[in-house]
Amino acid sequence: MTEFISIFEILIFILSYTDNKLFIFNVVFFFLIYFAGILVDLTITTVICLDHHLHAPMYLFLCNFSIIDLCYTTIIVPKLLYILLSGNNTISSTHCYIQIYFFFVADSAEVTIIFVMAYDRYVAICHPLDYHRLLNKKICIMLIIVTWICGSFNSILMTSSILKMTFCSSFTIHQFFCDAKALLNISCGGTEMFYVVTYVEYLVFGFIPAMCNLMSYIKIIRVILRIKSKDGRSKAFSTCSSHLSVMAIYYGSSVAVYLMPPSDRYDILEQILTVFYSTVVPMLNPLIYSLRNKEIKSSLQKLLLQYQQHLLHVFFM
Repeated sequence: MTEFISIFEILIFILSYTDNKLFIFNVVFFFLIYFAGILVDLTITTVICLDHHLHAPMYLFLCNFSIIDLCYTTIIVPKLLYILLSGNNTISSTHCYIQIYFFFVADSAEVTIIFVMAYDRYVAICHPLDYHRLLNKKICIMLIIVTWICGSFNSILMTSSILKMTFCSSFTIHQFFCDAKALLNISCGGTEMFYVVTYVEYLVFGFIPAMCNLMSYIKIIRVILRIKSKDGRSKAFSTCSSHLSVMAIYYGSSVAVYLMPPSDRYDILEQILTVFYSTVVPMLNPLIYSLRNKEIKSSLQKLLLQYQQHLLHVFFM
């Protein structure tokens, strides 16, 4: 295999040969998505770490979720911006595999933490009296460690299987980052292990968590419907609505990308969906949680007020 793999071929062609204002708009658009995602993720992480009232399992998992999303976009968007600004749409094979490895770490960790957060909501609503026993501090830390271990182990298996692929003629992948599916489309051999690992991954990190999440929410909805108080039902459902929204967006977008049949007719559509899945969705996740969570908004307001008072004290001493 040669040293460089050409990436982002179709979309870079479209952006380069359109009006210059449109090109600038695309660069600014991706930069703002990345900046907004980093800002919101860092804000949520900082608020949860500084406010002792938020040191509860739900917010501990949310903090970890924000860190995963932060890693997710950082793996992809900076290289994308470099390609757009420099016009150099090449990447060394070593850097390509490194990007694939960390992408799968973040992706697998995200699936796992979504499953853990669904379990958290299930215990909180269906077994509220046992909540602090089933999700004490030690168990929460263990679940977070397991999340990253699962992500790293799965990524090692996936990256190892991709390293066994051979590329005979084309080194141009029709995607804006080193994606396993895009490399598979140009490989000419050595894909047997990749298919085995992929099918296992779909089962372990796809079907099983999705079914467990679905069954958890079926039980949660049954418990909520038994609550006689309208305010009680509303409050119980509001604690789950953010996670449901995030879960629906994540699974919907990822299924649309990875179950799309390989074909030249779907290249542009697949790239657009991948942009949404890998850049826009990680930005939306923290926004959904922060905008719909009263505790986080209240804590953020308190921290901003304290910071404002501190500045006033410094300048007017």
